[in-house]
Amino acid sequence: MATLHNSVRIAAAPEAIWEAARDVGALHTRLVPGFVVDTRLEGDVRVVTFGTGQVLREPILSVDDERRRLAWAALGGKTTHYNAVLEVQADGAGSRVTWTTDLLPNELASAIDAMQQQALAIMKKTFERT
Repeated sequence: MATLHNSVRIAAAPEAIWEAARDVGALHTRLVPGFVVDTRLEGDVRVVTFGTGQVLREPILSVDDERRRLAWAALGGKTTHYNAVLEVQADGAGSRVTWTTDLLPNELASAIDAMQQQALAIMKKTFERT
């Protein structure tokens, strides 16, 4: 099983980033606009439409406000296993956002790693322009 670890420092308060991240139905407007173009909720599952046109169902596994930690899975893509965690921590006057993912098959790790890095760059741009 491949494990990916990506993080980015963002010049914004961790509370502001976490408030957007925990709003699991608003990825396309609050967290990663353009990378995600639509999000809708079906119970505890968010249905995410990416800028590429790909649609995934993402069961929300945990929203931990105390630790500013969000966990989800992904169904419907090329992976046979995908569990991810996004954590928002204070880092000096800003924040550090860390995205950790376990996935199968291993051969998809490089492509998914690049997508996660792109998403974190968009997140950084989104918060640092406001």
